[in-house]
Amino acid sequence: MSTNADTEPTVGIELTPEHPIERIAELAVLAEDEGFDIAFASSHYFNRDPFVALSRMADATDSIRLGPGVVNPYETHPVKLAAQTATIDEFSDGRAVFGIGAGDRSSLANLGIERERPLRRVLETFRVARDLWAGETVSHDGTFAASDASLNLEPASGRIPVYVGAQGPHMLRMSAKHADGVLVNAAHPRDLEWAAGQLEHGLDERSDDRGAFEALAFASVSVAADEAAAREAARPPVAFIVGGAADPVLDRHDIDREAASSVGDALSKGDLTDAFDRVTPAMIDAFCVAGTTAQVADRFDAMLDHVDGIVVGSPLGPELDDAIERASEAIGRARGSRGSRQ
Repeated sequence: MSTNADTEPTVGIELTPEHPIERIAELAVLAEDEGFDIAFASSHYFNRDPFVALSRMADATDSIRLGPGVVNPYETHPVKLAAQTATIDEFSDGRAVFGIGAGDRSSLANLGIERERPLRRVLETFRVARDLWAGETVSHDGTFAASDASLNLEPASGRIPVYVGAQGPHMLRMSAKHADGVLVNAAHPRDLEWAAGQLEHGLDERSDDRGAFEALAFASVSVAADEAAAREAARPPVAFIVGGAADPVLDRHDIDREAASSVGDALSKGDLTDAFDRVTPAMIDAFCVAGTTAQVADRFDAMLDHVDGIVVGSPLGPELDDAIERASEAIGRARGSRGSRQ
């Protein structure tokens, strides 16, 4: 499916700045010690600033790559996003990656922002960012405007990899054609197999000078010693995933549309307890990798049939440090299982 098919799977982790910045830095250190390759700081207007978190993560770590996962080009001007990411690259001695996506429509609506022409906006954002990182002065008139914009710094790495957060067919195809990687918003092999087919269409149109492309599953994961505890911790993120899931995705997993709508309605009313209670076992199975270390390892193994790596996303598990260690062990088991079959 990808241009990196024969390499060792990339392993990333999502750290959500709903916790104090120093705690996020501690978790980044643990993730680095556990062998994770990339740490993404998620970006939501109601949490702590991801770039502040990334700067502290960079200061606390030595080798793990770091980036926003993912920012959107509506809340912040794309030129400013390019500058912020270049700053992280400089401060981390060239370890930055740029996670960019269209953003959550409902969250943007809370800020009075309409998510117009999302595919073009994302594509134009990272194209302009690449030019700015290359030291160019940029004028742009498209889904956003910039006139004679330039940065007073250059990335230490020389080239910051761009990962596009994607779920729909058009964004997936665009990412494969133009970006360095994709963060597929899915946790089930069935969804990842479908996404791989969409990515193939984009890869068919990818120019040779773009270099290698990496497909990563950006998956909700909840792992613990006790399966029931892991699945219970999965309820909040699964509720939000279900609330925004398109009908074809629900149909792919035989999830009742009315049941999904009831979750979304409760979320829109702000009744989180009711929304979480309405999450069914089938929804958890479809939208989260939830269970014991062994169960999660088996699911990771199946997911890696369709992607080049996995980003272990929120909630991680009921206890964060334990979950990071267990997720690392699960990845190791999945790698070992795959190696034994080759």
